[in-house]
Amino acid sequence: MWILLLLPFIGLLWVPFYNFTEPSLFGFPFFYWYQLAWVPISSLLIWLVYRSRRPDADEQR
Repeated sequence: MWILLLLPFIGLLWVPFYNFTEPSLFGFPFFYWYQLAWVPISSLLIWLVYRSRRPDADEQR
């Protein structure tokens, strides 16, 4: 499940993939809102990985 944490890196690493002005969203070029969209997506992925972890033996004491 921890492999999900690689998605933001892959999605943002290759800049020519999202280096466009169209489609714009609320006046923001695609370049900016695509990067900004990854903030809540990354938070959700981190939460999912955290929730899927089993508790360590030390934490049960």
